[in-house]
Amino acid sequence: MGAGSQELGEMLLRSFLNNLSTLEELPTSIVVYNAGVGLAQVGSDTAGALQKMADKGAEILLCGTCIDYYGLRDKALVGQISNMATITDRLLKAPKVVSL
Repeated sequence: MGAGSQELGEMLLRSFLNNLSTLEELPTSIVVYNAGVGLAQVGSDTAGALQKMADKGAEILLCGTCIDYYGLRDKALVGQISNMATITDRLLKAPKVVSL
């Protein structure tokens, strides 16, 4: 999250997702790509927050190319594996995009 210390960025992102998952109003979709797909890997310290949001109706989309690149296809993941066409569609149609 942001530039600077990777350790601090990971702490901030974990805190952001945990806090986001407690809100009444959630994002319609959460799109995860590049190394961020590891956030959705079951067993990660952020998968619980993503699962909580998915259970409340938020769509969690994971970049399939990224999943394959990082060798996570065979791992249990929170969310659904998607493609760049769907990801592009969600980003372009969103009324607001928060990029971390």
